[in-house]
Amino acid sequence: MFREAGYAGGMESQLKNIPMSAVLALPELVPCLPGQIASVTLSTNEWVRITLFAFSLGESLSTHSAGGDALVQVLEGQARIVIDGREFRPAAGESIVMPARVPHSVHAESDFKMLLTVVFPPQVKF
Repeated sequence: MFREAGYAGGMESQLKNIPMSAVLALPELVPCLPGQIASVTLSTNEWVRITLFAFSLGESLSTHSAGGDALVQVLEGQARIVIDGREFRPAAGESIVMPARVPHSVHAESDFKMLLTVVFPPQVKF
């Protein structure tokens, strides 16, 4: 979608699919498609995964768990997020953390967009 730009000193950007040095409206970068969940990966490596999601009304991610803490930032719409059996309904502009290894699910109660950042624990190497 967008060309990746490098940093000064020859380092490659850890972000992708977004323009650098530009003001962004994140909800506009991922379309809400009828009957689907759309996503755009912004970064992925062994420490962090950042993904934009757009859920059509009624779509959901079934109960699962992740190996890292997952921060959901609600961008648009309304969803029911279930974490370890507890229901939450964060509004646009609000956030919630789904802790590592704790079962959770996401259910769109309207067209819904979120930014998901999963932070993984460091791998211990001996």
